Order: sequence, then C-alpha cells, then structure tokens
Amino acid sequence: MRLTAYALVADPSFLAASLRAYYDHVDRIVLSYDATSTSWTGTPLPVEECLAVIKELDTAGKCEHAPGDYASPGTAPLDAETHQRQEALDAASQEADWVLQLDTDEVMLRPAAFLASLGRAEKAGAAALDYPSRWLYARVAPGRYLEASRRFGRPAASYPGPLAVRAGTRLTHARQVDGPLYRVDLGPWSTDPARPRDAIVHEVVRPEDAVLHFSWVRRPEAMRQKFGWSGHTAHYSRPGVYERWEHRTRHPRRAALTSPLRRQEWYRLVTVPEPPGGEP
Repeated sequence: MRLTAYALVADPSFLAASLRAYYDHVDRIVLSYDATSTSWTGTPLPVEECLAVIKELDTAGKCEHAPGDYASPGTAPLDAETHQRQEALDAASQEADWVLQLDTDEVMLRPAAFLASLGRAEKAGAAALDYPSRWLYARVAPGRYLEASRRFGRPAASYPGPLAVRAGTRLTHARQVDGPLYRVDLGPWSTDPARPRDAIVHEVVRPEDAVLHFSWVRRPEAMRQKFGWSGHTAHYSRPGVYERWEHRTRHPRRAALTSPLRRQEWYRLVTVPEPPGGEP
C-alpha cells in the first residue's frame, strides 16, 4: 500500500513525537496550516514554532507545505476544521492508496500493530480504519497520567475519527466519513462509552497497541490557548470545564477514586511511556 499522511500544523506540544512515530512508514506528509498563523476561531497560533520542529525532524524531505486561508471566525469551528482537513486530504491523496489523519497530539506507540490492522482493513474493502485511542486527561508525574476509562477503571477506547482513510475520501464532519469502517477495539465488545456495547468489532488489540491521545495533557497556559483555538471551543468554554481539569490535575488520586460515584467522566491512573519530544 502507498501511504501518505496529513497534519494540521497548530500545536507544538506533542508534534515531534506524533510525526516521528509514522514518519518512516509514509511517502509524504502534507503540512496544512493557516498562512497568517490564525486559528479557525481567530486566535493566534504558534505555526512558526511548529514548522521549526518539523524542519528538524524531516530528514528525508517528506514534508510538503500546504498553507491556506483557514481563519474563519464567523464559521462554526468544526465546519472550518472539516474544510481544512478536506483540502489537506485531497493533497495527500495524490499517488496514495491510504492517508493517515492523526492529530499532532496523537502518538502511535506501536506503528507495526496499527499498520497490520490497516492491511486487514484494506483486504476487507473498508473505507476507513477506526483504530482505538486512549484519551489522556492530565499528566500527574513523569509517565503517570489520568486516563479516561469505563466505570471501575476498565480500559476504554476512544474514536475521535478514523485514523486512516482511503485516498480520495470525502469527509462528512471533521475526520468522520461515510462508508464501511474496519473497527478495531480493546475487547470483543465495544469498550467505547459513547457507543452501544454490541457495536461491531472486527479486530481486538491490546491497550498497549492503541494510539495515545494526549488530548488535555498541557501546561495550564497551553491548555487555555487550546481551549480558544480548538474546534470544540464551544464545549471547552462552558463554566467549570477548565476548573474541573485543573482540580483533577492537582488531585489525581481523588479523581480516580471517586470516578465510580459519577454517572460519567470516569478516570483511572495509568503508567504509559513518555513520548520523546513531548511536553516536559
């Protein structure tokens, strides 16, 4: 299979670790960013910092710059995100069979497991690969994290969108697509709290094989910036969201121990490898 990827260049936090994980396995990486370093919501983005990181790791010259006009303060952020992703995907689809669409805070720990699943998705005739992420909420110590879980600390799969799609795919909303998905999960029954337990599972992998999504793993100042530029800024700006994150970061054991008492938002304390190039 001919593999390419695209990356939305905006957040330097885990950028190097994310790209390095799959760099050797793709032919090209399309770098999509706003030419004025402005987010979908109109806030400034550290694009130049990101490009400096990428320049240092792009030893084989695989990265292709694709700047555009993506600042859309009057547009729903997720609609603006879909537009930018589609343009990046179209560019990455040239001379490719499949396109990886990982965000820059998503890190493959075991690329071989991911690529093996992608090969099976290809043989199954799927339109996209729905591969599980583990959603990390906060770093509480080096290698120690609060991770979103099912109730009573059971591992949970998260699916922000297919992490690989066939070249030429049309996106419907952010990373979502129409068409048959090849679904990989952490168990034979769905472990995603957002999906019914009997959702179809084509393949099971270990939690150690999942992609790590360092979604809310940020320093406080970086978290506030992310809340402003994210496609989910409307949710993030609700009263109490930041305050709960800050409180749980300071009191991780309490957050994990009291999780079974809540109807949702369950967390567990886990140890995972620190990605090289991530935040200190």
